[in-house]
Amino acid sequence: MIPTYPPGHDLLRGKVVVVTAAAGTGIGSAVAKRCLEEGAQVVISDWHERRLKEKAAELGDVHAIPCDVTQEDQVQALIDGAVEQFGRLDVMVNNAGLGGTKSVIDMTDEEWSRVLDITLNGTFRCTRAALKQFVAQGGGGAIVNNASVIGWRAQAGQAHYAAAKAGVMALTRCSALDAAEHGVRINAVAPSLAMHPFLAKVTSDELLDDLTKREAFGRAAEPWEVANVMVFLASDYASYLTGEVVSVSSQHP
Repeated sequence: MIPTYPPGHDLLRGKVVVVTAAAGTGIGSAVAKRCLEEGAQVVISDWHERRLKEKAAELGDVHAIPCDVTQEDQVQALIDGAVEQFGRLDVMVNNAGLGGTKSVIDMTDEEWSRVLDITLNGTFRCTRAALKQFVAQGGGGAIVNNASVIGWRAQAGQAHYAAAKAGVMALTRCSALDAAEHGVRINAVAPSLAMHPFLAKVTSDELLDDLTKREAFGRAAEPWEVANVMVFLASDYASYLTGEVVSVSSQHP
């Protein structure tokens, strides 16, 4: 049974939030929508400009800036654009990531590097740029990274993605210590299976069934259920929480 979608409670009232990879149907767009409902001013980004424009029109009161997180200049332009539009930055949600299924035996250097560059290096680039902006503003702020339970557990064909997500977890923990002196909190969520149309399209029914059976509730999470946890981590309710990876799943090791 899927719970009722909860109303907003102004948890992010007055905060400026940037969300990467928010043009799809998954967690990124869900967290952007949730942030709007919690009173934030929201900037959405994505490398796919057409889908980004369509998502901005669908969400309504958001500012859209194209961004490929593998390009440092575009990441900086994203942060600069958010500050130009709204005057400051308060929350960075690093959602961009790339998966795929390939055995290590057959995986090319290019396939390995692309997943790592988007998923881990992209999170690093956005974290660094956001931190510099927070420090320039005088400190304070929050970063929320999207990791995955696959950073903890093994799954065939996922060595590149698992390595990248384990790296996101380590980056979260270490960068949180670097950022603490500036009053910045850095945390991550680790979802397992958050069902949306694109995932259903690229994942076999057999694997989806297997992953679903592993969950305590016997179902996949809705993207908004993961987004709710990300909103909490971004909010002042998590004021003493940093360097943590929160499992939005029953699969924490």
